[in-house]
Amino acid sequence: MKIDENENTKIKIIPLGGLEQIGMNITVFEYEDSIIVVDCGLSFPDDDMLGIDLVIPDITYLKENASKVKGYIITHGHEDHIGALPYVLKEVNAPIYATKLTLGIIEGKLKEHGIEKLVKKKTVKHGQSINLGCFRIEFIKVNHSIADAAGLAIFTPAGVIVHTGDFKIDYTPVFGDTTDLTRFGELGKKGVLALMADSTNVIKPGFTSSERTVGKTIDHIFAENTTRRIIIATFASNVDRVQQIINSANKYGRKVVIEGRSMVNIINTARELEYLKVPENTIIDIEEMKNYTDSQLVLITTGSQGESMAALSRMAASLHKKVTIKPSDTVVFSSSPIPGNEKAVSKVINELSMQGANVIFQDTHVSGHACQEEIKLIYSLVKPKYAVPLHGEYRHLKTHAELAEAMGVDKDNIFILSSGDVLELSSKEGYVNDRVQVGSILVDGLGVGDVGNIVLRDRQNLAENGIIIVVMTFEKYSNQLLSGPDIVSRGFVYVREAENLLEDARNIVNDAVIDCIEKNIADWGKIKMIVKETLSDYLWKKIKRNPMILPIIMEVE
Repeated sequence: MKIDENENTKIKIIPLGGLEQIGMNITVFEYEDSIIVVDCGLSFPDDDMLGIDLVIPDITYLKENASKVKGYIITHGHEDHIGALPYVLKEVNAPIYATKLTLGIIEGKLKEHGIEKLVKKKTVKHGQSINLGCFRIEFIKVNHSIADAAGLAIFTPAGVIVHTGDFKIDYTPVFGDTTDLTRFGELGKKGVLALMADSTNVIKPGFTSSERTVGKTIDHIFAENTTRRIIIATFASNVDRVQQIINSANKYGRKVVIEGRSMVNIINTARELEYLKVPENTIIDIEEMKNYTDSQLVLITTGSQGESMAALSRMAASLHKKVTIKPSDTVVFSSSPIPGNEKAVSKVINELSMQGANVIFQDTHVSGHACQEEIKLIYSLVKPKYAVPLHGEYRHLKTHAELAEAMGVDKDNIFILSSGDVLELSSKEGYVNDRVQVGSILVDGLGVGDVGNIVLRDRQNLAENGIIIVVMTFEKYSNQLLSGPDIVSRGFVYVREAENLLEDARNIVNDAVIDCIEKNIADWGKIKMIVKETLSDYLWKKIKRNPMILPIIMEVE
């Protein structure tokens, strides 16, 4: 592809999510009539998002420019990079380009949503390039906590943009090759316009340890717990970790049980695509556990983040139908809590300990993200003109910006973006000159976007204060009160112990309704408003509570 030498040629970079937060990564690259989308992830709900299952990005900008979208380029198979694809593809359908394992995991998701036949998919190997509109995208081998991760070299008319994806530099990976530092160096020698690099671990000095160090720890745990049943919780997507557990299980003559839907799905995909090597007859069904002694079993399970419905959490709470925790069990948390999940993880550890299990969570995990020295190494190889920190909360992005400056990037050429910023770069200058609509779309069950801030506020109010329903019956033409007002409450007070309060409340409402009738107020909306305000004032004065009040008027002839 011919690169335009004109120094005024500008490329637009628009993150639609993934900045100032962990998760929901999605970035648009635009030049004239060509758009490519890098990653399309979801994030998980905050504690105050009651009843919400998933959070996906607002893609209004993509919908408005759907005719320009040439394809989705996916760096790796983690939920925060692929989870929103089934929802987004229903709105803006375009081909998906990814490596073999990543595409295998995506296909499973598309099948669940019944759209796998509607979407074009193309497997790309590391070192291979694809042409989309006026972009050429080369996939570069990087290491991460899931196999087949890729960094990207995006050749644009304004210059080359290097996007690391989520990465670490692991000189002894469990599966496949090391990060292709040679290619990063070659790109740096030819000249790189901008580097967009992972910021998740930028606050941590030094290097991230190799995945193999966890393998040694796991092997040590097997050696020390020869008579105990071993239960290991880890991320479903960490295929390399699962491989190391299976290696140790095989070495010590144990059968492996896989528990948790996402774990089963990903392991099946990884086995089919030969990213996971499992000796014959090693994995058994959970139903077959009874045929083996504790010393012959290891369970690999989901729930390392304390998720309430995950397999390990159900085991800890004695709610699992097929696995009961025993005092002789050794339970290993092979992960570190994602920020915000610490409380949930502590709860599960406490529940397991109360049942007598030996819980291990030290030195059983290494991150899949680069620490400071690895990020510095990428900067020294790539030597970009501009730096655009990616993937992280504001504190991560700010630390990354300081690191980029220390590595020789001009301070004015470092951009800490917010989701929605439109960054325009040319070889001459770079600036943020616009914003596009961005936000979070909440997914609740099968409903996408039908729960907004007002509904969440109502849920919060119901959760904190309860509800009072006031039921009244009026005669159709005369507007006379035939029955009621009756008061029903849920989650507000325990009725038997608050009969006097509710009786007084009923009298207050009754007086307000009679007052309306005497003043010939026939508008039901107004009557409801007066009932609501009167009752709300009374309850606040009496017990300083503010429940949701729902007046219902019925009409009979």
